Amino acid sequence: MSTLALTTTPVAHLQRIPLVPWRDPQSVPPEELAGHIARLEQACLQHPESADLRTCLGMAYAMNYDVYKSMDALEAAVAIEPDHFWGQLKYGELHYRLRALLKAERETLKAVEVARNPWELSVARKQLQEIRKANRESTRNFEWHGSLVRASLVFGAMAAAVVAAFVWL
Repeated sequence: MSTLALTTTPVAHLQRIPLVPWRDPQSVPPEELAGHIARLEQACLQHPESADLRTCLGMAYAMNYDVYKSMDALEAAVAIEPDHFWGQLKYGELHYRLRALLKAERETLKAVEVARNPWELSVARKQLQEIRKANRESTRNFEWHGSLVRASLVFGAMAAAVVAAFVWL
């Protein structure tokens, strides 16, 4: 299925596996990624009840290093369809990549529970194994609680104060 078919295909006929137009996500030009994100955003507006499209959008945002939008899209996917394997797995993976390992393990366990075939189960178990290995290797655990805006503003104010002190001297 091509990316153009996203906007014309009825929701009932969307594939269960998320659509990505690249084999190697590291080699995607930024302008092509931006175009794909725009098409996915439009498709999500046309089909707001599609967990598949929200999952694809969350993955595309993650490839674009837009963590907050990625998290919002993946949370929407699992809220729309709580037993959506790919949405749940990618939501757990996002937390794993952010090193929020406790949350990643909880979300990946949910993916294990909703796996519909042996292949999905093996993918989820492999991710769970990686998360638990990172836990054992003393990777720092924390919970992702939301925005870092306040901390960024405080840091910016402190940096401005240091610069101002040096300029005064």
